[in-house]
Amino acid sequence: MSEARANGGPVLEIHGLTKRYPGGVDALRGVDMLVEEGELLCVVGPSGSGKSTLLHIMGSLERPSEGMVRVAGHDVATLPDRQLAALRARHVGFVFQQFFLLEGATAVENVAQGLLYLGVPAAQRRARAEEQLRRVGLGHRVSHRPTQLSGGERQRVAIARALVGRPSIIFADEPTGNLDSRSGAQIVGLLHELNADGTTIVVISHDLELAAALPRRVHIRDGEIEADEHP
Repeated sequence: MSEARANGGPVLEIHGLTKRYPGGVDALRGVDMLVEEGELLCVVGPSGSGKSTLLHIMGSLERPSEGMVRVAGHDVATLPDRQLAALRARHVGFVFQQFFLLEGATAVENVAQGLLYLGVPAAQRRARAEEQLRRVGLGHRVSHRPTQLSGGERQRVAIARALVGRPSIIFADEPTGNLDSRSGAQIVGLLHELNADGTTIVVISHDLELAAALPRRVHIRDGEIEADEHP
C-alpha cells in the first residue's frame, strides 16, 4: 500500500507549480491540482499549452522551478535522484503514444520489463506479466512479438507493462494518438474498465473528443489551468 493510500491523502498533489526555462520562458505558471485515488481524468490543451511539461513533472521525470509536487505522499523536491528513480519505479506507470516496445521480445517479456527495477524474481515477473496481459484482454497473445500485433494490441501491451508494477498512478500520454478510431475507442473503454477496478489514471492529450469521454477534464493553456471540470 502506498503512503498516500495509507494516509488517505491524494495520490498526486500539486501547489504553486512553476517551470521556467532559460531565456525567461515560463512553461507552467502557478499550477494547482489534486488527483485523488481512483480518479480518471484528462489534462487537455493545445500544442504549447504546457501539458507535456506538466506530465514530465507529475511523473517525476523533471523537477519544477518552484512549487510543491507530491506523488504517493512523497515530496519529489526533497528526494535525491536515486530515490526519485525508486519512486518512479514503485509508484508511477507510463503509457506513451509510441508504445516503446522491444521488437525482439514477446508481449509477456515486454510487460515483465516493467518489474526489472523492483527486484522481482524472474518467475514472478513472468507470472505477473501474464496476469496483466489477461487483464487487458491479451491472454491469447503472450508469446506474440510486437510486429505480430495490431496497433491497438501493442498499446494494450504497453498498458499492461505500466500496470505490472502495481503503481499508485498511471500517466497516459496521448494513448490513442497512433490508433485508428475503432482501436482508440477500445483503448478508452479499457481505461474506463481499469479505473472501475480502482486504477488511478491521468491522461494527457490535445484531443477534446478523448477528454470528453473521461469523467474529469483539466484544461490547460499558456501554462495555467483555465478550467477543471469535475463530474
